[in-house]
Amino acid sequence: MARWSTSDMPSLKGRSAVVTGTGGLGYETALALARSGGEVIVAGRDPEKGADAVARIRREEPFADVTFKQVDLADLKSVAHFGERLRAQRDSLDLLVNNAGVMTPPVRRETADGFELQLGVNHLGHFALTAQLLPILKSGQDARVVSVSSVAARRGTIDFDDLNAVKDYRPMPAYAQSKLACLMFAFELQRRSETGGWGISSLAAHPGVSRTDLLLNAPARWSAAGLARRMLWFLFQPVPQGALPTLFAATSPEARPGGYYGPDRLGETRGFPAAAAPPPQALYKEAALRLWRYSAALTDARFE
Repeated sequence: MARWSTSDMPSLKGRSAVVTGTGGLGYETALALARSGGEVIVAGRDPEKGADAVARIRREEPFADVTFKQVDLADLKSVAHFGERLRAQRDSLDLLVNNAGVMTPPVRRETADGFELQLGVNHLGHFALTAQLLPILKSGQDARVVSVSSVAARRGTIDFDDLNAVKDYRPMPAYAQSKLACLMFAFELQRRSETGGWGISSLAAHPGVSRTDLLLNAPARWSAAGLARRMLWFLFQPVPQGALPTLFAATSPEARPGGYYGPDRLGETRGFPAAAAPPPQALYKEAALRLWRYSAALTDARFE
């Protein structure tokens, strides 16, 4: 695994992938998968940004098999329609990368279904999306689901008494909770796949600290943290480097089911892909089961 890069990726010819997110890590992930010969569906909310992402990928890789399909992870109806369309169009799917995200809105915002925005997009939207695509993932070839977490998950706690931050909204704790939820979901999905014989590998990854649109476009841009992100840009690793742990989890034969991967240097903030240390709270199976049940009830998602 030492200094693993996109040159180490196996051929993905004949394999299919859905990647959520049209910019930043999502774009770099889709580009690398397409370069390796995969059929890539870029899924996002904004058709204009989606078309731009596809055009950019084709400029880099003229023969790329890449398309855009619209889905709004902040709207469960949109997620359901996306799942219905994809299931009608294809019999199988080999890879789902749950990447798209929202980071630290300064004031509490809600999804179309009344969820706190970060929890709703980062975790609940992807939870529902995975359930929608489960039937075709089960038919995939060595199918994988990769959920993108964050170093912020280390500081996360799941507040079951105020999961949607109605009583007390603080931007970074809410973000950390959502990314911890992504990690707990990945681990619980692997346990359920093993128990149910689904044949799907669930893995998680995080990008360290990267110069993504998510960081640079965070609404609190004039806060101390926002200013540091722009003025001290040289402390953040390039986005293609930040995408490597996700790509390793998605494609490498060395990536193990139930594994968690991130950069290997400076407290997992930068470097090349390596096994990451999950925060202890991500390993509590009872909490993960409780979160799964809450998520299923909130989204009406069925994994069957």
